[in-house]
Amino acid sequence: MVQYYWYPGFQQQQMQMPTTPPQIPTGGGRPPFREESYIENILRLNRGKPGVFHFSFENAIEPEKNTLAIPGVVEAAGRDHVILSTATGKRYLLPMIYFDYAEFNEELNYFNQQPM
Repeated sequence: MVQYYWYPGFQQQQMQMPTTPPQIPTGGGRPPFREESYIENILRLNRGKPGVFHFSFENAIEPEKNTLAIPGVVEAAGRDHVILSTATGKRYLLPMIYFDYAEFNEELNYFNQQPM
């Protein structure tokens, strides 16, 4: 520590390094991994199920053309994107920031809701 100003009665303290390294707990202290219920994780759980996926875009070029509904299935989903494919073979890679909601006509797979 550098003393920039002089104060009467101030004593400079020396930093001391610990003689033993800190103890890191091992094993049983960490709870088992549990998937979190974020949208991308839920979409990943339901890969291949048919649905309609709704997106909206703030700065559309044409007026009244700021929404998109894609009937198809989820091929993959990441933290910031989703890959959808349609029955015609067309594939879409869309950022999740534009995702609004999805509609499915069957029961969805979801995470175990039992407390750990």
